Amino acid sequence: MTTDTTPPESLPLDDFWQLIDTARAQATTGRPFADALTDILAARSPQTILAYERTFTGVHGGLHRWDVWAAAYLIGGGCSDDSFMDFRAGVIAQGRAWYERVHASPDSLARHPLALTGEPERLEEILFDESVNYAAAKAYPRALGDPEAWDAMVADGCAADTDPGEDFDFDDEEEMRRRLPSLTGLLIGDRP
Repeated sequence: MTTDTTPPESLPLDDFWQLIDTARAQATTGRPFADALTDILAARSPQTILAYERTFTGVHGGLHRWDVWAAAYLIGGGCSDDSFMDFRAGVIAQGRAWYERVHASPDSLARHPLALTGEPERLEEILFDESVNYAAAKAYPRALGDPEAWDAMVADGCAADTDPGEDFDFDDEEEMRRRLPSLTGLLIGDRP
């Protein structure tokens, strides 16, 4: 099967978030969000999948900031660069409202329902979701019926991460309390 190799346009943000919402609605305990998203994407055209990936990359890159990484570091008890990619994917999987909250203020994660119900340790479980990063990569070959298809298209025309802003020491508790007071208080406590 021949495919159009022109770089895809981005999927409009409303359409992107609608796909995320649909996958969230279809996810169950036995069918994780990433699997639901992959199935939804695989039912779309290859160009739509590539457009989704381009938009995902841009939205994902929008969270590539030190303050967001600091939140991931607190929630995960540390956070490598690979884990930070997974964290950003997990935030996207939470839907547009949570994405926008975290984008505006990563400290808002202290008000996530899991944190408010006394289960802040479960934030790590839901927010570090590596498989979300690969939904399009799994869906594209299925849509084409060609297991090698993604390798030929990977990252074609997708945006790179943005400038993460000012670096700071995540192990400096005073700095973390200054930048993420609610999240630090929740996960480290209120000790002086």
